[in-house]
Formats: sequence, C-alpha cells, structure tokens
Amino acid sequence: MEAYHDNEWGRRTDDDNALFELLTLEVFQAGLSWRSVLVRREAFRKAFFGFDVDRVSQFDGADVERLIQDAGIIRNRKKIESTIENARIVRDLQRAHGSFARWLDSLSNGDLANYQKTFRSTFRFCGPEITRMFVMGCGLVPPPHDPHCETGAR
Repeated sequence: MEAYHDNEWGRRTDDDNALFELLTLEVFQAGLSWRSVLVRREAFRKAFFGFDVDRVSQFDGADVERLIQDAGIIRNRKKIESTIENARIVRDLQRAHGSFARWLDSLSNGDLANYQKTFRSTFRFCGPEITRMFVMGCGLVPPPHDPHCETGAR
C-alpha cells in the first residue's frame, strides 16, 4: 500500500494501458478494500494480458468463463464483463481521439462532477465513487492528502 501511495497514487500518466489498468482495478475494488485489489494486482495483470486494451477488447464468452475460474482475481461476472466492454469503449475512444489519455484530457476542467457524469454515460460499472477514485488515482483531480504527507506536496 505504501509503495502504491508513494509511487503511483495521483501521478499523471499518458500510458493508455496503465490508465485502463487503473480503471479496471477501481471497478474490481467496488465494495471491497483497495488492499484486496492490490494484493491480486499481478494476477489481474496476467489474467488481462497486461491490460492490453486491444487484446482485452477481443475477449469473448470463453474468456469470461476462464476468468470466472481464475482464483487469483476477484471472480465477479459483472465486473469481468464490464472490463471487457470498457476495453472496447477505450479502444473506440483511442480511435476517435488518438488515445485514451487525450480523451481524458479533453474532459479536464478539473470538475469532478463532470467526470462523474461523463464516465457514468460512457463506461460500464463506473458510478460516482469509482470515477472519483480513478480521476484522483491518475492525477486528473488532485487527491486529498494529509498536510504532513510528503507525497501530497508533489
């Protein structure tokens, strides 16, 4: 948790696969602790082929069944199916805007409510809290930090 907080949380990236990974992990975290997701992160990376957007967007029913059987990840059918659909959405956004990161930048007025409204209408399984954590996690909206936290001073 500390390494994630110190080295990743709130840091901006233009890597579409890294952004898709964060979006996916936030979806899987819904209703659970972040720790429960992070301890399975490598298993998620393996199961979703490094969060390669193109590859995941091509998953089918057989892949859903394979993932349901993968004890290394959180085996929630709705979350698995939404991840595949979200990969297809990200792929379409890449085609339309050049990259997922560029599409995110086109929304960036720093207004959390705007992100929440847009994500709810664009992605699957992305309610207000998942969206809030995603946009803070990837540095689109500054995450709250304890005033004594060195990471928050970046």
